[in-house]
Amino acid sequence: MKYIIRTIVLFLFMQALSAQAPQKLNAGEIYLKIQKLNFLGTVLYVAAHPDDENTRLISYFSNAVNANTAYLSITRGDGGQNLIGPEVGNELGVMRTQELLQARSIDGGKQFFTRANDFGYSKHPDETFAIWNKKEVLSDVVWTIRKFKPDVIINRFDHRSPGSTHGHHTGSAMLSFEAFDLTGNPNIYPEQLKFVDAWQPKRLFFNTSWWFYGSQEKFEEADKSNLVSFDAGIYYPILGKSNTEIAAEARSMHKCQGFGSTGSRGSENEYIEFLKGDKPSNMNDPFDGINTTWSRVQGGVQIGKEVDFLIKDFDFARPYLSVKKLINIRTMIVNLKDEHWKNIKLQEIDEIIKQCLGLYAETTSPNPSASPGETLKTRIEIINRSPIDLKLTSINILPVNVKSNFDSILANNIDFASTMEFTVPKNASFSSPYWLDKKGTLGMYTVDDQLLRGTPENKSLYNAEYAFELYGKEFKLTSPIVYKTNDQVKGETYEPFEIMPAFSVKLLSDVFIFPDELSKEILVVVKAGKDNVKGSLELCHPNGWTVSPKSYAVEIDKKGAEQTFKFELAPPADQEENYIVPLIMDQDSVSYTNTVKIIKYDHIPTQTLVSDASSKVVKLDIKIKGKTVAYIMGAGDKIPESLEQIGYEVDILEIDEASVEKLIQYDALIIGIRAYNTVDRIQFYQDNFLEYVNQGGTMIVQYNTSRPVLVDQLGPYPLELSRDRVTDENAEVRLLKPDHEVLNYPNKITSKDFENWQQERGLYFPGKWDNKYTAILSSNDINEEPLDGGLLIATYGKGYYIYTGYSWFRELPPGVAGAYRIFANLVSIGKYDRP
Repeated sequence: MKYIIRTIVLFLFMQALSAQAPQKLNAGEIYLKIQKLNFLGTVLYVAAHPDDENTRLISYFSNAVNANTAYLSITRGDGGQNLIGPEVGNELGVMRTQELLQARSIDGGKQFFTRANDFGYSKHPDETFAIWNKKEVLSDVVWTIRKFKPDVIINRFDHRSPGSTHGHHTGSAMLSFEAFDLTGNPNIYPEQLKFVDAWQPKRLFFNTSWWFYGSQEKFEEADKSNLVSFDAGIYYPILGKSNTEIAAEARSMHKCQGFGSTGSRGSENEYIEFLKGDKPSNMNDPFDGINTTWSRVQGGVQIGKEVDFLIKDFDFARPYLSVKKLINIRTMIVNLKDEHWKNIKLQEIDEIIKQCLGLYAETTSPNPSASPGETLKTRIEIINRSPIDLKLTSINILPVNVKSNFDSILANNIDFASTMEFTVPKNASFSSPYWLDKKGTLGMYTVDDQLLRGTPENKSLYNAEYAFELYGKEFKLTSPIVYKTNDQVKGETYEPFEIMPAFSVKLLSDVFIFPDELSKEILVVVKAGKDNVKGSLELCHPNGWTVSPKSYAVEIDKKGAEQTFKFELAPPADQEENYIVPLIMDQDSVSYTNTVKIIKYDHIPTQTLVSDASSKVVKLDIKIKGKTVAYIMGAGDKIPESLEQIGYEVDILEIDEASVEKLIQYDALIIGIRAYNTVDRIQFYQDNFLEYVNQGGTMIVQYNTSRPVLVDQLGPYPLELSRDRVTDENAEVRLLKPDHEVLNYPNKITSKDFENWQQERGLYFPGKWDNKYTAILSSNDINEEPLDGGLLIATYGKGYYIYTGYSWFRELPPGVAGAYRIFANLVSIGKYDRP
């Protein structure tokens, strides 16, 4: 019998396109996906940051209701802290993006963003919108709604309470509230309509709970007539988990924020307050009155009936028996005129077909990266684990269109292996997060391509497209080319296949501080992105600085090999801030000034950032006293490296090394940020710290959050942390004790030393303290009361105890000159001859 060949394009869409093991579903999970195929409703959840989302609600809508569900995070969380590593700023935003994608892979949601940058804590949405560029961020919210077409939008935060919480939080709700009335108007952001249609969501909610009311008692007493409520603690027998357990697993992906969550079980009501749109009659169903069946699209009624039959007849022991019906349903979906639901349901049914066949198709690279112009040989593995007749007809490497034709019957459970070569184009772009390609502002990323805006990450650069014949029809499966290897401990591991420059260069610090006129040794690490590279290396520097030697010849034989080159850089006589950048010119006169940063953690796919290799150089008017510093690391910061830049010898001690005998050898003991929140055993060493001070040492404790504090008392005398902070990095700082030694020796501190600070002044300042402490500085945001607790100093025995909530961890690494001078005075206290 002859069949008419028709084309079915089967795309393997994954939320995280970065390298992950191919999805392998069991029969129960396939069955649940078929059930989801029969629901045509969409929910968009909106909040400000990674970890703001209610994973319990996202999981409920995705897995219990079977809705197409997504989270729109206005920012990528760049302004937070990192509890598991040194990444901050843009690098932290990349990490938190991937943590969100991992969370969505667990709770079943999709993920979107805007171009807004998390610039740090904001006390009011007015400040937030001024820094973000409200018009542009609002356009991104409208774009996401028009593209995703939600029936229901749910805000995490209350738009009616500006100033009561983080400005980003309230701002996210205000943007969503405003966008609800704009997205259906074709005169609003009309440039978007080249790509999407105007869309009007049906209703808008606010995800309230008892903590918005102040207490559980007040919430129980409140009028709930405007609240939709439902049980989000339901149990999924096929998965063997409660919805709340899935939600906890998803939330635990926010590891760099320390948001590990223990799963709970049992009924748990969620409440969403109706704000706008068509109010549901049934206040237990957010979709009440919204058509979520196939009848909402023209020509869809019969599809719904066929899916009902498929669900009824599904054979858990033999999922492949559903393939022929699935192919027929797919043909009906292809013929729909509604492009939106057609594309969504094609993605869903294509994945179901693949899983019912037990079809595994993978193309791997022999290396994790290649450079433009490089040729590599890929390995292909395909296996059909079903008795269904399946023929492989071609494989095409995209976008280079290197195609091989086949006429191979894929017999049941017989592995097919092959190889294909392709060459990376010489003009290929390097792998790096798209939103970091161009320089942005404090509040916004620069993304010119409208179609990229809102997407969570880069698309896979190179893909393998497999063409098959199935029941006389052609269908295609596309998967990203990945790098796979075997780790002796972890077993099979995946990494993305990336495009790297032929040369990358790296300076060993983002900032070089010159505390005097002496030259410094500047090391440049050069890495080969491919075999047999040659070039000339120089260190580009500003006028007034001198460098020696002028250049080096570079020749590296093996890809991945590194060579280190030494330059001597001498500063000018006067204080100055500027930049240096290493540059390699290859034999074809192509210049390279890129550095490659790899972010690698077990819980997220490996991330690659290709960026400018420049570093800041600062000639600084600074003096220091003392020489040796012991540092107890907390949540992670770069203060030790910063202190070494100005001449201190810093030893990072493990907490169990902190004996009094050990500590007394050092001129100062510095406790890293949030150590009293994160270092469990610190409580057992607090007496050692204070005895060190008593015997003449200087102890500096940097900021901690107000809870949990792992000791009964942070200092030798009582002090109580608050949640007070100064978010404006340009806020006035007043010298409360201008004659105090810490403001005069060895560096004379003036208002100039508080210029050019970054992101904020400080956070979690003590709100109450014993009168034995001396408050040194005072600052506050506009229209707020002065905060005097940011720098407290007390004598204790023969030594000094200092608690400081000022954000040294943000100011020292980027080379803020005044911050260095002040911190040097903290370390130097008591170590000079008074005039």
